[in-house]
Amino acid sequence: MTHALDQLTLADIARHLDATLVGDGGQAIRGLATLKDAGPDEVAFVANRAYLKDLPSTRAAAVLLHPEHGKTCPVPRLEMENPYLGYAKLSQLFDPVPARDHPGVHPSAIVAGDVTLGAEVCIGPHAVVEAGVVLKAGVVIGSGSVVGADTTLGEGTRLHPNVTVCHGVVIGKRAILHSGCVIGGDGFGFAHDGARWHKIAQLGGVVLGDDVEVGSCSSIDRGALGDTVIGDDVKIDSQVQIAHNVRIGEHSALAGCVGIAGSTQVGRHCMLGGGVGLSGHLTICDGVQVTGMSLVTNSIHEPGVYSSGTGSMNNAQWRKNAVRFKQLDDIAKRLLRLEKRTHNP
Repeated sequence: MTHALDQLTLADIARHLDATLVGDGGQAIRGLATLKDAGPDEVAFVANRAYLKDLPSTRAAAVLLHPEHGKTCPVPRLEMENPYLGYAKLSQLFDPVPARDHPGVHPSAIVAGDVTLGAEVCIGPHAVVEAGVVLKAGVVIGSGSVVGADTTLGEGTRLHPNVTVCHGVVIGKRAILHSGCVIGGDGFGFAHDGARWHKIAQLGGVVLGDDVEVGSCSSIDRGALGDTVIGDDVKIDSQVQIAHNVRIGEHSALAGCVGIAGSTQVGRHCMLGGGVGLSGHLTICDGVQVTGMSLVTNSIHEPGVYSSGTGSMNNAQWRKNAVRFKQLDDIAKRLLRLEKRTHNP
């Protein structure tokens, strides 16, 4: 799309999304909004049935939705089998464009003399780039960020302000690292002699594939011996902890506050909900979804949806159930004895 935002029409948007347009394609569109808030020059969308109640009263210029909901739409519509994907693509057209990154090194940045700078690289104020670093074309290093020695950042990768990438890390193309994340810090490795802890040097690195995104204040630890490896197109939310030697397969997604202990392998196309915890040295196969706040202590070898824990309830009921939980083993033994008596009178 080369149109300025004030020149976009519904027909333009339909072509961009490969959506079926029902209505006036000449309508100018200025932005996106919710069904409740959209005005006569904005597009809204429906990707969740819970919001269908707002559809009859919308004032939007058009609504992006699934064809099965088209007949109840009172305004022009853009029909797609996956309206949420359409919304994702459309949002990029209306994303406010930040100030253009001007290639070059800010005078306050500290850059080692042997750093390799590709074309159009931008290094912001007070950033530090250590010896032996390779920055491929189009890399942006935000203000206050640190890139450790012998690290490679692939083409088009962006570090937002105050990101720390430690030594010996390899990051692929078009990665996005948000503020406060740390890539390649030491893994949690210690040996105990009976009286005190002795630190285990973390000798591996971290490898991030292409199109990886890491949220703010997340940590991906370097490997103890081999590398911690994050596959292509993996999306990691904020405040996620990934321990040493973890491997995550391509196209997986981790929501906020996920914690993965060391040497666990997560397959491709997996989704871990918020607060999920994975114990160490597990294998999670491809195509697994773990719902929020679940604790996984055993390997998973079949794709599907997995959960653990209990849903919330009022405190009085929870206290009663907690007492009964402690009694389960005794109840199970008593039941087994009763079954034996029943079958062997």
